[in-house]
Amino acid sequence: MNKMIKRSLLVLLLLGAAGAAAWWLMPKKISAEARYATAPLERGSITQNVSANGTLNPVKLVNVGSQVSGIVSKLYVDFNDHVKAGQVLLELDPALTRAQVQQSEANVFSANASLELALANEARTRNLFKQEYVSRQELDQAVQTLKSAQSQLAVAQAQAARDNTNLAYTVIRSPVAGVVVSRQVDLGQTVAASFQTPTLFQIAQDLSKMQIDSNYAEADVGNIRVGQPATFRVDAFPNRIFHGAVRQVRLNPTTQQNVVTYDVVISVENPDKVLMPGMTAYVNIMIAQRKDALLVPNAALRFRPADAPTRSDKARTDSKPKGGDTARGERGNGGKGEMVQTGTVYVLENGQPKSVRIPIGITDNRLTEVLGGDLKEGAAVIVEDRQPPAKSNSSGPGMRLF
Repeated sequence: MNKMIKRSLLVLLLLGAAGAAAWWLMPKKISAEARYATAPLERGSITQNVSANGTLNPVKLVNVGSQVSGIVSKLYVDFNDHVKAGQVLLELDPALTRAQVQQSEANVFSANASLELALANEARTRNLFKQEYVSRQELDQAVQTLKSAQSQLAVAQAQAARDNTNLAYTVIRSPVAGVVVSRQVDLGQTVAASFQTPTLFQIAQDLSKMQIDSNYAEADVGNIRVGQPATFRVDAFPNRIFHGAVRQVRLNPTTQQNVVTYDVVISVENPDKVLMPGMTAYVNIMIAQRKDALLVPNAALRFRPADAPTRSDKARTDSKPKGGDTARGERGNGGKGEMVQTGTVYVLENGQPKSVRIPIGITDNRLTEVLGGDLKEGAAVIVEDRQPPAKSNSSGPGMRLF
């Protein structure tokens, strides 16, 4: 008898524990105010930026080359040296070019002697022709020989001038005043200028004024205008913000893997010269700004109740579409008939989420401008559901009970 009582008590205890566990694990209903996190619509300033990476470059970067070939015999400048316009940078071995000059000067001397002989012959022949000792043909031949000697002297003088110019080109001078940012030759190196002009130095004319060449996607470039302010950071100074302005939006596109980008040039002042050529810049261009705008959190625009129909559900249930992501209305700085983007937020009404359609403007990826609609300043919109519905653990049909 005692054993039966003990077994009954044990069964009752187990049933009570199971019931308590079931009650504890059972989802509990909470109030709508406690379930949904809300945020009020507030007024403030908002700025919309478009971002891209770019490279810092000097505004004017001059490539100094050589028009003649030769061996570098003297080198006068190195990296980071400041140079003046006309300053000698290097000299090529002039031995071969000087020999060509000597040869061309000898050709000039020879052509000049031939010309003197032709002049004397022409004068003598003309005098004899007047005395009728020579024929007209002999006079014409003497005149032709004189003209040929004159042209040969002109050719020799032109060749001499060319060789003297090449001799002068063996001394490489800086075309501008600036800083040597690149030196691509060493002492004793052979410079070959056979097919194209080799680059010997790169000189930045003024490092206090630089530019950023940044690549913006075609989806963003339509909002970029000359004169728009820009800010950027560089890895060398991660805690410092630099400022610039859009100087040019180049029309030449770049296509890589079907992605079209455009080069946007941003002018940068660099008075302390801490920015160096080649640095990577992380650029933000301000394309729009609003003051005293009604702002909604982006989390509210992303929020959807658990039982809200998806777009595919709406497409199946609605015989006719009742709206879209854009609506025709009036913007603050635009005109009537302009396409305005719209969004959906939810407010609590009688303890249940109710959708509200609102026209929206610019965004800074945290807040979005509200252009009108039924919601006013201070209206609370839902940003989060603290109690999402429990996920079903069943992966197939349930067991049949017999």
